[in-house]
Amino acid sequence: MTLTAVLVLAAGTYAFRVAGPLLRGRLRLSDRVRGLMSTAATVMLFALVATSTLTEGRGFAGLALPAGVLVGAVAAWRRAPFVVVVVLAAASTALLRLAGVD
Repeated sequence: MTLTAVLVLAAGTYAFRVAGPLLRGRLRLSDRVRGLMSTAATVMLFALVATSTLTEGRGFAGLALPAGVLVGAVAAWRRAPFVVVVVLAAASTALLRLAGVD
């Protein structure tokens, strides 16, 4: 049963990846639709970040995790290298949790 589910998901993923190049020349989207798709992708990414930042398990993640994400976001906004962004975010979250901030 599990193998079947994995194979179906793999086939679906492959079909989505192949559909883009195959339909590129056949499908014409208006500028308005392209703008809406770009906005939708941004909203979905923001929702993913908000969900993974604010929740842990079935409850609120506490204040340390959102604070660490905020530190990482500021570092990324200031164009710090990716490794620095990750280390700053993780270190600030760890230090806050070590200090007793949940």
